[in-house]
Amino acid sequence: MKTKVFLISMMICLCFLTVESQQIRVASYNIRYYTLRDLKSGNGWDQRAPYVSQLIQFHDFDIFGTQEGMKNQLDNMLNALPEYDYIGIGRDDGKEKGEYSAIFYKRAKFILLNSGNFWLSAITDRPNVGWDADQTRICSWGRFKLKKGNKVFWLFNLHFDHKGVIARNESAKLVLEKIKSMCGKDPVILMGDFNVDQFSDAYKLINTSGILTDVYDLAEIKYELNGTFNGFDPNLFTEKRIDHIFITNHFRVGRYGILTDTYRVQPLNDSVISSPNFPVEATFKKSQAKLPSDHFPVFITLDFDRKGCLKRK
Repeated sequence: MKTKVFLISMMICLCFLTVESQQIRVASYNIRYYTLRDLKSGNGWDQRAPYVSQLIQFHDFDIFGTQEGMKNQLDNMLNALPEYDYIGIGRDDGKEKGEYSAIFYKRAKFILLNSGNFWLSAITDRPNVGWDADQTRICSWGRFKLKKGNKVFWLFNLHFDHKGVIARNESAKLVLEKIKSMCGKDPVILMGDFNVDQFSDAYKLINTSGILTDVYDLAEIKYELNGTFNGFDPNLFTEKRIDHIFITNHFRVGRYGILTDTYRVQPLNDSVISSPNFPVEATFKKSQAKLPSDHFPVFITLDFDRKGCLKRK
C-alpha cells in the first residue's frame, strides 16, 4: 500500500514539474514611440525607459511583443534586459527605419527556429500603406521551441492602423489567412495593439474565426482594473481594451492581467506631510504619479494543454 501511495505521489510531482516547465509568461506592450512632444510633457522615453524595463523584469515576462518601439528604444531595452533577444524590423524600410512590432524572448528558455515579417496591406512583402490606412503597418512573427519539453509554437505581433476602418478589417482577414497557411496545426499566439476594442468588427473577425480566441474569455483568474489605453493619465478609466492576445486551442490560460503599474517623479517641493492616522515615522512629500507608457501591458500565463496531469495556476 505504501509503495502504491509513493508511486502515485511521484506521478503527481512529475506532472507538476512537467506543467511548470511548459508554462510561459506572455505579454503585449505598446511602449510608445520616441517623440519630443512627450519629452516636453514629462513623458519622454529617457525618463520612462528604466521603468518599462523594471516592470518587465519584475513581472518576469518570458516572451513579449512590443509595439511602436524604434530601434534605439529596443536597443535601450536590450541593454537593460540582457537575458533577452529580439526579432523584428522597421516598418518604414524593412530594415531599421520606423516603428517595430518586435518580439522579445528569453534566450535561456526558447530556441528561435525561424522568423519573418509581412506588411498589413494587399502587398505584403515590402513597405507600403494598405487600403485606407494612415500609416505603414507591419506584422512580425517568430517560430519558437521551448528548451524544456520541446514544445513548438508561433507568435505573431502587430499594430493595426489607428484610422483606417477598412484597413483594420482587411488586416484581421490577412493575419488569419497567414496563420492558416503558415502554421498548420501548430499552437499560435497572436498579439498586439489592434487599435480596436472588444466590440469592433475587426476584433470579432478574429475572435469568432474558429481559429483564435481572446485569452480574456478563457482566463481562470482576471486582474482587470482598467482598459489597456491610458493616455499617460493615471486617473483615466475605460472599460475598452484595444490591446489583445489571441490563442489557438492548444493552451490553457491561467492568469490574465492588465498591469497598471505607476512610478513617482521627484517630490514637487520639500514640504513634509504627516497624518495622525499613521505612525510618526510615516511622513510624505507631495509627488506625481506617472505611467511607463500610454498603454498598459497585457500579461498572461499559458500552459500547453497536457491531458492526464494536474494543473496549477
